[in-house]
Amino acid sequence: MRIGFIGLGNMGRHMARHLIHAGHLVTVHDTQPEAAAEHLALGARWADSPADCAEGAELLITMLPTPRIVEDVLLRGGAAEALPPGALWVDMSTSTPAAADRVAADVLDGRGVRRIDAPVSGMARGAEAGALQIFVGGADDDFRIALPALEAMGDPDRILHVGPVGAGYTVKLMLNLLWFSHLVATSEVLAMGVKAGVDLGTLRNSLLASPASSSFIEQDLMSVLADGDYDDSFAMALACKDLGLAVDLGRDLGVSTELSALVEQIYRRSKAQHGELAGEMSPVRLYEALVGQEFRLPNPAIEPADATLAV
Repeated sequence: MRIGFIGLGNMGRHMARHLIHAGHLVTVHDTQPEAAAEHLALGARWADSPADCAEGAELLITMLPTPRIVEDVLLRGGAAEALPPGALWVDMSTSTPAAADRVAADVLDGRGVRRIDAPVSGMARGAEAGALQIFVGGADDDFRIALPALEAMGDPDRILHVGPVGAGYTVKLMLNLLWFSHLVATSEVLAMGVKAGVDLGTLRNSLLASPASSSFIEQDLMSVLADGDYDDSFAMALACKDLGLAVDLGRDLGVSTELSALVEQIYRRSKAQHGELAGEMSPVRLYEALVGQEFRLPNPAIEPADATLAV
């Protein structure tokens, strides 16, 4: 399959490499040409612009940081206009239905170019292993056309067709929102328990044995408790962006977002204090500062597991 791939960042570079290894004819583009060195060495073609990357492609995959950049690449970068009739645009960015709708309304509609949204979960480690979870919004026929490419980048058992166009974006935003909310709530619980004099390990074990148990407490949090790793593979700037998109979506839909807005405020406070490039779990540090100690287990019961979130 002829595939154009735009966005060779922390995750996109691995995803594009898996497509090449799967035998697809891949053309790549990024704002930093040096990011494509490994792909060119594997036989990919370099495109000087988004439009050049899209020209002649059966599939155009975008993996970009923000909805604004998605629109810039597709509209002002000429990629949407360059796609041939019958092509399929697969946006794997954590973006919004509204941004994709603007691209479709301005260029794609009426030209026979179709689209699906397919944002991913699994972090850079999942992308490197080709084991991403993928949430696909789009028509059944378009999902089936894209599936061989998606299976090259993700875990086939975790590629979920979640509904019509836009549903993939929504599911990914909700996943991120719930995970970030869980992190803040768990940090607050640990801070209160430790401040009250309960041993951290005893508190965690009690939570795991209770109805409040979760994979976050059992696995994701262990990167902090065991290693002091706040997961800098996903930056606070991106976490705050995703939270803002989720809160905006809720407001657009007329859904109350008081809790989500508070979580967003806490994340933005952490970003201001710890920096835009600090890891996505950095809000834990706010609560550690409140109690005057780091949340660490001297003898962790389990090894840290990979986080479940990804961009």
